[in-house]
Amino acid sequence: MRDDPYIKWLVDNLAKPGKSQSGLARHLGVDPSSINKVVKRKRLLKSHEVVGAAEYFGEDAPSIEAMPSATGGTVIAFRAGVVEAGAFREVDEFADNPFDETRQISVPRDPQFPNARVLSFDVAGDSMNDLKPRPILPGDQVVGVAFEDVADQIRMRDGMVVVVERARDGGQTREWSVKQVELYEDRTEFHPRSTNKRHRPIVIERDMQADDGTAVQVIAVVRRIINDIPLS
Repeated sequence: MRDDPYIKWLVDNLAKPGKSQSGLARHLGVDPSSINKVVKRKRLLKSHEVVGAAEYFGEDAPSIEAMPSATGGTVIAFRAGVVEAGAFREVDEFADNPFDETRQISVPRDPQFPNARVLSFDVAGDSMNDLKPRPILPGDQVVGVAFEDVADQIRMRDGMVVVVERARDGGQTREWSVKQVELYEDRTEFHPRSTNKRHRPIVIERDMQADDGTAVQVIAVVRRIINDIPLS
């Protein structure tokens, strides 16, 4: 299995005199357990954490072109979990080990965002079964680029299809769902496109708090839909 060069770089630098996991955690403003998970290869560094770690170490991070990828114009995508509107799950139910080879697939490299991390999600439910021009159906996989990796390259715009995370109970439960963006002067709305009218949009004000009190963030921009045809 290919290793993430950012993690090797982090581990090598933490071994230097005066550097420690707790010191890096304080510099980044995160819990030390978050750094320990990176060291143990249970999670990847986020893009802003790479920048902060470079400041802490006083050393440039590896070039993003060195990120692991498959050959032949493909990249490794991490199968992050299930997207299903209205289904809040305990955080422990979400996969958090991108180095588990059983949760990795190869997908074509995105020509517009060739260096962004790629995530795939298994679709459940009918909240996007009326999306135009192509519905997103139960059993599909949606493949997207990590939003934080491309946020400086694209603007949120009307019609964009995204994976949205809603968190509640102090972050202990989360919902991932696919939505289509509608932008207004004072708010952003994330809409289901469904024949099932029970699905409702997520409406957020400028502070990124949903109107029902849950915290909301975009975690991926959907770029591809995959559906394998069963043999029987």
